[in-house]
Amino acid sequence: MTEGAAISEALFAYDRTRGRYVCGADEVGMACWAGPIVAAAVRFDYGRLDADVSARLEHLNSSKKVSALRRAALLPVLFELVDMVAYIAIPAGQIDRDGPDVCNMLALSCAIDAVEVTGSVNLVDGQQRKGVIPRAEWVVRGDETSAAIAAASIVAKEMRDDLMRRLDVAHHGYGFAQHKGYGTPEHEAALVKHGPCRAHRRSYLGKVYARLGVPPPADLDR
Repeated sequence: MTEGAAISEALFAYDRTRGRYVCGADEVGMACWAGPIVAAAVRFDYGRLDADVSARLEHLNSSKKVSALRRAALLPVLFELVDMVAYIAIPAGQIDRDGPDVCNMLALSCAIDAVEVTGSVNLVDGQQRKGVIPRAEWVVRGDETSAAIAAASIVAKEMRDDLMRRLDVAHHGYGFAQHKGYGTPEHEAALVKHGPCRAHRRSYLGKVYARLGVPPPADLDR
């Protein structure tokens, strides 16, 4: 058995101990300077999944541990095998208005809302958050523990990457298709050269410009 197959088998073995319907949710984009926060959730129905599902999803793992090529190959198989899938994107303007943590919790909650059913076990990646998404169970390093959370992490990453490629077309010159809105030297250079665009999170950029030692553009607070 390959390492990838062993990891996938362990993820599904964990979920099968939790019940027939297992929902998992994860997010991506919290730390980015630009673009949305995206949360995704999936529901697996273990009453209808074949025992060899882990073989069909041999490389399932946290999106952070799966190459871009393998994520792209996993996505259509996931869409075929999951019982339900949903993703929620919250744009930069709302993140500026409400704050990243509030938006992150909102996205995760809405994603779970869309896939849960009566009796489902709802798992969310992260530290325990008392009073937040009370119908869900928080799992530390859940994307490396649960097949449903790992699948959600793949969906969230692929959906957000696609949105960033679209933003790259709409806002040429920032390199969104390459760095996906994260803070890289290339992104810093583009900000110094062009200033922020509508896809940037204004609430983040004051600190970025202060660290770079350059005056912020005049429209930074608009």
